[in-house]
Amino acid sequence: MDNDTRRQKQQALMTDLIERKIRLHAQHLYDQRGQAEGLALQDWVEAESRVLENSILAPLYRKTRADSSPSNEA
Repeated sequence: MDNDTRRQKQQALMTDLIERKIRLHAQHLYDQRGQAEGLALQDWVEAESRVLENSILAPLYRKTRADSSPSNEA
């Protein structure tokens, strides 16, 4: 396996880890509100903000998300 492939796999694993943390925190926010429906996006954005605010991996996560956004998949 060459270095570029290894780096890409490592970055994908780190991005998945961050996303898992965000998902768990969003679930926690949902549970704290008594599982009230209709605020999933708000929960996600809040969780994403909290998880990324102190993460050295935030730039990698944001870049990966921007690279995979629907507007870039044409």
